[in-house]
Parts: sequence; structure tokens; C-alpha cells
Amino acid sequence: MATAGRYGAAALLLVLSVRLSAGQSFSLPLRQPQDCGDARYFDISSLACGQCGPHQGRGAWGISCVCLPGFKMVSNNGGPSVICEKCPENMSGVTEDGWNCITCPKGLTTEGKCKCAINEILVERDVNGTLLNEALCIHCDANEPSFSASNVLGDRCIRCEQTFINISESCDCSDPNILTGGLCFSNSRNFPSKAVATVRYGQLGITVVSAWFLKNLQASAAACWLYSNLTSCQALGNMCVMNMNSLSSTTSDACGLFQYVYANTAGLGTVHSVSFWRQNLPWLYYGDQPGLASQVLDTTQFPTSFSFKGTNKNIKLQLIAASYDAEGNFLKWQNLEGGVLQLCPDTLTRLNAAYIFGTTYQQSCTISVSKMLSDFANPIFYDVYLEYHDDDSGQQYLWAVPVLNLNLQYNEMSVNQGSNKNNWLLTRRMFLVDSLSGQESDLGKQPRIIRIASKITISIRLIPSTQRGTIYPPLITIAYKDVLVQNPDTQSVMVSFSVNYEMNQSEAQIQTDIALGVLGGLSVLWSLLKTAGWKRRIGSPIIDLQTVLKFLLFYAGDLANVFFIITVGTGLYWLIFFKALQFLHKLFSQLTVDVFFIDWERPKGKILKAIGGEGGIKSAAAPVSIWRTYFIANEWNEIQTVRKINPLFQVLAVLFFLEVVGFSNLALMDSSSSLTRSNESYIAPWSRILRFGVSTVLWLVIAMLQIIFFAVFYERFVEDKIRQFVDLCSMSNISVFLLSHRCFGYYIHGRSVHGHADTNMEEMNMNLKREAENLCSQRGLLPNTDGQTFQISISGKMRQQYDRIHETLTRKHGPARLLDSSATTFEQSTKAYHTMNKFLGSFIDHVHKDMDYIVKDKLLLERIIGMEFMEPMEKSIFYNDEGHSFSDVLFYGNEATLLIFDILFFSVVDLASQSFILAAVLTYLQQEIFRFIRNTAGQKNLASKTLVDERFLI
Repeated sequence: MATAGRYGAAALLLVLSVRLSAGQSFSLPLRQPQDCGDARYFDISSLACGQCGPHQGRGAWGISCVCLPGFKMVSNNGGPSVICEKCPENMSGVTEDGWNCITCPKGLTTEGKCKCAINEILVERDVNGTLLNEALCIHCDANEPSFSASNVLGDRCIRCEQTFINISESCDCSDPNILTGGLCFSNSRNFPSKAVATVRYGQLGITVVSAWFLKNLQASAAACWLYSNLTSCQALGNMCVMNMNSLSSTTSDACGLFQYVYANTAGLGTVHSVSFWRQNLPWLYYGDQPGLASQVLDTTQFPTSFSFKGTNKNIKLQLIAASYDAEGNFLKWQNLEGGVLQLCPDTLTRLNAAYIFGTTYQQSCTISVSKMLSDFANPIFYDVYLEYHDDDSGQQYLWAVPVLNLNLQYNEMSVNQGSNKNNWLLTRRMFLVDSLSGQESDLGKQPRIIRIASKITISIRLIPSTQRGTIYPPLITIAYKDVLVQNPDTQSVMVSFSVNYEMNQSEAQIQTDIALGVLGGLSVLWSLLKTAGWKRRIGSPIIDLQTVLKFLLFYAGDLANVFFIITVGTGLYWLIFFKALQFLHKLFSQLTVDVFFIDWERPKGKILKAIGGEGGIKSAAAPVSIWRTYFIANEWNEIQTVRKINPLFQVLAVLFFLEVVGFSNLALMDSSSSLTRSNESYIAPWSRILRFGVSTVLWLVIAMLQIIFFAVFYERFVEDKIRQFVDLCSMSNISVFLLSHRCFGYYIHGRSVHGHADTNMEEMNMNLKREAENLCSQRGLLPNTDGQTFQISISGKMRQQYDRIHETLTRKHGPARLLDSSATTFEQSTKAYHTMNKFLGSFIDHVHKDMDYIVKDKLLLERIIGMEFMEPMEKSIFYNDEGHSFSDVLFYGNEATLLIFDILFFSVVDLASQSFILAAVLTYLQQEIFRFIRNTAGQKNLASKTLVDERFLI
């Protein structure tokens, strides 16, 4: 019974303990360091306020205790406890480190430390570190030749600033001299005595007294003018740019002082013979003469030309900038590739496409104000140039790129920077984010207002009537947005960056006007003839008001037809011409793609091989079968022209709905929407625009239905040739290395997880079973991943090595013929094939450290715009790809281009023949012709690039 009682009591205690634990609270009061008061500190461990000990108070940061004035520290180990001891009456001061008492001859500070007079330094220990009983206040020698004064901390004598010595021959800058920005200036020079340190934010209607301008403007302007101090001149120019290059009647603001120095240094001459660029000063303005902008942008030709072909191929715009910090220090020459001028995140990488001649680029995003404050605490200023080479001398030159600042103001009024170039005031220097000039209080704190480059556009215009690819000088148009900082974490700003290419359409406009005039005149005659016929039919020879009204109605209809012919003809010309070019470009790109099949299979065992001419035998590695490579090559050859739709079904379905169902009747020029028409009823004439519209809609709808059907049902449950090809590569132990461009392409990782693929049926089935039961590693390139397809961006060094091997591989056009080629040529080609296979295999295995690669995911923006921001300088980059984008080198990945080309071809034939049947037949024929060209040329390219004999491609 006693034992049972003990067990019962223990059980009761256990239950109570569990209930108490279940009811335990996990909350705690919120305490801030400032809530603890002067006698307590904030304990960073318990997140609560702790009591300071005797003779102690809260430290400067509020997270520790310090001794009160008149008390020295006896113990302080970094924990919450500090022991303090009162200093004796004759040594009431405490040393700077707080550990010792000392006599202070010139009194104490509020913290109980010794204080010294201005231009004196405090000395508490002698040269060997021995503590003095009485502190010393050593006066710095301000006389020649020492010229020394105390530093900011008051613990060391340093040489005075040179301007003090120049003006007063001492370290003193008293009246009537001027002390500003830590510099001393004489008031005897004709220079504005006081600078206006204000920055106007026109969008907000706010003028801010800038702490940065208050500290540096007057000093920078004076040092620039009086001493030609280069960094001061740059800093002065930067402050003018932060004030939006705004010119006003106030001569003492940033830009006014810059203009004052500019006007009074004319004797110094110009830089590089540029009349707007004064010696020692930054180049900020082009000048305000009327028509100057048009002269700079429209009459001057850029010295070099651009071309897409030939040995002098030149398609890249080399933009470079001289960058400066706010203090005027030159930072570096900065190549603008890599998103330097972009604020959008994740774009500080490769951005070559934005500066490719003829390539339009646009990007926009929303960025939080807090990110801008953290990323752009100090503004960077850019002078942008376009780099080019002189073909004769080979010398590199720079062409200054003008800036059109849409926020520029004149006398506090916005300048009209609209479409009329005669009103433009061009500038040079620009910045992205200014969080410095909007600080009203001490520098380093959160600014009241920040200014952000919300829209940057680089415009490049082709010179008309030229075939040499010459352009006018580029123009950077920039718009800034003023943001009143209230809650940076919730505030955001929309920013955009774009590169626009323009071509003057005046010649086409003239031709259109001529056609409109000629056809318009003919329509008048035609309307008169129809009016005369109508008068004859009604039997009325009199020209009355009804006749005039009838003529106007006829003329309106004929004139509408003229407008239609001109607009549709012009539109079709531009649309079809450029779309055909796009289709042919895609076709040519696919026919020249570099492809190689990497065979991972290794010899299994050794064989005995006879030695020719010697009668002996030797042991050699068993050869690896080539049939797996031939098999993969054939499968690749078959999928080259696979499309997302069935072209024959597409043509037949469109023709069925047009001619059988009767959708063609919707193209008649009447108000009926019926799909059937009686033979006895009136049949209106055809409308070309309606025929185009009806056929185009049917093409698109049927194509979309086909794409959905194949993607959702057929490829999922019947056959998906693209994805099955990837699986086939894995089972064959063969990877596919594709290069659609010189340094960009695709990689299909087909390395078998079983080590060998050249095996019998039993072992193959066993391998498949092990994969199904997850008894082996995954197929991915990286461990424990399934990713097998990648977009690759290879380095230039890797491409050079590839070309060196490939040159031997493709020395002959096509593969060596086994029967009629010399043994030497075949052996060289075979050796080159094995060399390429070994090189690419070792590259994938990270053997070459100087040609290594990394694997990463593409950014969302990179996927959207179809480009890569990061340039592979030292290492190649493999981008994970879950969408099998290697189909971009096949018809399958270019379905949109093929579909639009088919639609336009069908429409052109129909508009010319007014026959949907003929259009359908010819469209199907051109599909088969281009498919045949793609198959034939693609097969030859495959045989040439991979050494697979063309006879085995069936």
C-alpha cells in the first residue's frame, strides 16, 4: 500500500508538471534601448533592461554601463558587471580610456575627462607609456617652419592646410580672410563672398538647404578658381549637375559659380579643341546658342560605320564612361556593358545586346527607396563616350555622347526640351541616384529628398540615303524623379532603361505622297466616269445638286480604296519583307549550328590485336561501338524539322473552314454574317482586307488549338519527340554539345548513371528497373539533380580551343569517305574526332581549371527578354533549363516565326489570286520545299560537324 501511494504521488506530480508546461507562456515584453533610462542598460541577451551598479550610468549606445564622471573603472570584462571606484580629490579627472585617475590642469569636460584649449593636444602618458600624474596640454607650433595645428581628435599635431599658410603664413584664418570648407581664402580677390547652398526640387516645389553644398560649395568654387584645383573643379561641376544643370539669375548657386569660374578662366584655353570644354573644368554644357543641338545631332556624322557582314563586320557600340565621385575624384574608365546605367536589380552583369547595332532594348522595373539609399549612398557621375577606331592609323578615339536632361531649368522655369531641337540645351555629365544633396542636417543621415534617374533612353539614328551603316552621334535622354523620403521601406519608384534605333522614313513618305497624289487624281477621273455612267443610266443630262452629291459619294468610295491600297501595300511591304528576312535568318542559323556528340562510353576490357608486318600480337583496349553515336545522330536528324503543329492538317483545316464551312463568305463586302449564301441571292464583291482578316484569324485559331492539343494530350500521352530525345541520350551514354552562336549554345547531358550503355538486353532492362526504383544516382549534371538540359555561355578561351580542334575535324567538307579517301586523311579526321570527344568530356568533368564553368539559374528577366546579362570572362556559364530550349535550333522552337511566315505567304498568294485553294496549295508546297532544304542542308551540316558518315543518316 505504501509503495502504491508513492507511485500515485509521483504520477500526480508528473501530471501537474505536464499541465504547467502546457500552460507555459512564450511571450515577453518589448523593450527598446532608449526605454531603459539613464540608470539602466539594455541587456542584449535577455532583451530586457538591466540595472547599472553603483556609481554607474548608461553608456552612449545604451547597451552597457559606464562609470560616472569622477569614477574610474576597476573591472570591466565585457559582461554586464562593471566595478567603479571614486577618484581622489587631487586627481578628479579620468583618462580617455577610463581606467585611471589623473590631474587635469585646465578643467574637465562633461564626461569627467581632461580638456585643453584650441590648437592644443592632450598628453596623458609619456613616450614609453608611463601614466603621468598630471595631464599636459601641449600647444601645437603654428609658426614657420612647423605650421602645425591639432587634428580633429585633438590628440596629434599635424601640418596646417596649405591655403592657411598661403594666405596668413600661419595656421590662423581670421578676418578679413574667409574660412569655408576647411580652406582659407583671401577676401581681396573678386569672388562671391557667400555661396547659395540650396537645391531646388521642381517636381515637389521644395527648395532644400543642402548640408553637402553648405560644407563644400564655396570651398570647391574658390579652390577651383584661385588654385585650379582639379578635384575641386570636378566637385563644383558635380554640384551643378546635382542641381540639374539649372541656370538662374542667382550667380552664387552651384551652376552660377561654375559659370563664373568658366567665364573668368577663358585665358586657360580649351581641351581637345572643344570650345565648350575649358581647361581644368569638367565639360558640362554644349552651349545655349539657338540651333546648336540640331547642329550637334543632325549635321555631324559619326566617324566610323557599322556593318553586319564582310571582313569589316562591326556591330557593337563600345560605350565607355569616365566616372567621378561626389568629391571630384576620378574613379576609373568604366565600360558601360553590364547594366552600369541601369538601376533595375540583377542587371549588373552582361548586357551586350543593348549595345548591338540595330538591336532595340527596353527594360523597366520597380525599386524600393530603401534599396536605393543603401546601394547609392554616394552618387557616381558619368561622362559618357562612344569608343571607335581610326581605320587608317589604328588609333582609338572617343566621341562625346550628349545628354538631354528633361529636368533642366532656366531661371527656376522648366526648359522646353520637347521635339523641337532648336530649343534643346544639351549637357554632358549625368548620375543615377543622388541621395547626398537632399540631406538637410548632418551628412550621413537619411536625406529628406532623393533624386532618381527614372528614365534613361539611348537614341541612335541611321543617316538616310546611305548604304554604309553610318549614324548620327548617339543621344542619351534622361528624366529624373524627385522623391520625398517618408517611409523608405514602403516607397518605391518605377525606373526604365531603353536603347532605340531610328531610321528616317522621309524617302518612303515621299514615295507614299507621290502614290497618293497620282492615285488620288486617277480616282477623280474614275469618279467622274462613274458619275457620267450613272447620269446616262438615269437619262438625265442636267448637272444638278443631285449629280454633285453623287459624284462626291463615288469619289469618297474611290478615295477610300486609294487609301487602302497605299496603306495595305506599304504595310505588307514592310511586314512581309522583314518577316521573310527573319525566317531566312532563322533557317541559315540552324543550318550552320555547331554540334558534337560526346561519347562517354569507355572500353570494357582488353583484346589481342595483331601487329601488322611483325607477325606478333599485343594487348589493346577493346574498341567502343560507334553505333550508339550513329543512332543518336539519326534521331537528331529526324527531329530537326519536327513542328508543334501538323502543317498539312493546318492547311487542310484552314481550307475546310474557308471553303466548306463557309467562313470565306465573311469576307464579302456586305453586312451579312451568314456562312452560307444562296446561288440566287446577290453576291457582293470580295474585300481584300476582310479576306486577309478572316484567313489570318482562322490560321491563328487552328494553330493555337493544335499547339494546345499536342502540348496537353499528344506529347503527354502518345509521343514527345523532343523530350524523348533527351531520355534516349541518357540511355545511349551520349551528350549533345550545341553552339548556335560563337559563344552561346545548348548542352544535353546524356551521361549514363550506370557507367555503360553498350550492353545486352538483360542488363539494359535491369538498369531501367534500378532507375525506376531509385536505386541509382540521378541523371542530372549536378549531383542529386535531374537537370539534363542547359543553355551554355562559353568563354572565349574555351571557344578558341574548340576551334583549334574543330579546324582539323572539318578540314575536308563533309566526313571522310571510307572507300575513296586516303588512309592518312581518314586517320587524321578520326584522331581529331577522338581529340574533340576527349576535350569536351574533360571540359564537362571540370578537368581544365583555366576553362572551367559554373552552373546557375537564369534570372526571370533574362528568361523574359531572351538574353544573358553575365559575360563569361574567365569561366563558362551553364544555365539550368527546364524548358528544353535547345529546340531553338530546330523548327520546333521557332514555331511562331514559321507560323507567321505561313500566314503571310498564304495571304499574299490569296490577295494576288483571290483564291483560297491556290493559296493553300502553294503554302503547303513552300512548307515542303523549305522542310526539304532544312533536312538536306541540316543533314550535311550534321555530317560535317560530327564526323558521322552521311551514308548512315537515313
